[in-house]
Amino acid sequence: MREIVTLTMNPALDITTATGRVIATDKVRCAAPRRDPGGGGINVARILHVLGAPATAVFPSGGHSGRALEDLLATEGVRSRSITIRGSTRESFTIDEEQTGLQYRFVLPGPSLTPREVESCLDALVQSAKDAAFVVASGSLPPGVPVTFYQTLADALADSSARLVVDTSGPPLRALERGVYLLKPSIRELREHVGRDLRTLDEQVSAARELITAGICAVVVLSLGPDGAVHVTAAEEEHCPSLAVPVVSAVGAGDSMVAGIIVGLERQWDLREAVRYGVAAGVAMLRTPGTAPCRRSDVDQCYAALVRRATVGQHSDAVY
Repeated sequence: MREIVTLTMNPALDITTATGRVIATDKVRCAAPRRDPGGGGINVARILHVLGAPATAVFPSGGHSGRALEDLLATEGVRSRSITIRGSTRESFTIDEEQTGLQYRFVLPGPSLTPREVESCLDALVQSAKDAAFVVASGSLPPGVPVTFYQTLADALADSSARLVVDTSGPPLRALERGVYLLKPSIRELREHVGRDLRTLDEQVSAARELITAGICAVVVLSLGPDGAVHVTAAEEEHCPSLAVPVVSAVGAGDSMVAGIIVGLERQWDLREAVRYGVAAGVAMLRTPGTAPCRRSDVDQCYAALVRRATVGQHSDAVY
């Protein structure tokens, strides 16, 4: 496989723990914490590494938390290229409430980047992507980064052979105009983007195709949570249902889906099979605690189950 480069402008040191019950004003005594490197593109790079794909994670890093994040990536064997910034990398905190099964996720805004730091991140990404097959830009943008950053990135990669995958929402999504190969919004993010309820699959497909017709991207893969995903191009659309599994944690499932899709495409699979592998990776991620990466054997097992189901026609993939 050719190199895959990910960009995370707002990385995080993810801390996950558990407690019996979260009670306001009480001291909430927690279990031993788990610490993982986090943020959209970093999550994608970690799963790519698990799936055997060569990946490099590019991200700004600062302070003690930034160094801890870099050390954790190195321990996992994930290649990285960090850009030193003055601010401290943010921390995110997840608590699993054991008595109810609920999960509480506390996400901080991240450090404010200077214009020079933003430019350094862009330059490092473009340099790292010279021979890449894909560039994945994923996650929120921290303070100081213009909402047009992902469009600036797309323009900077216009003469590159790398195909750009973007997973973002809100103003950065609205700022996109061109140059994206694959866009992966969730159903909530697409609803917010178009300002409609999108209750039916036909409505969802139509809204996704608006992004393609506008020239923003060539492919939309819309993640539907427990309902799987639907991929949309100018000429086709197809729904891949998910598998019902006990959910340990939903953190990182969308990023895992992105990684699975890219691995499938790099294996020269058609889009249908690549998306199916992405759904399998997302399902496998649901079975892992906190922000721990899924296992390759679980992804392959889920993919095999999806293929069997489609073959016997019990819940065949619907083509619209």
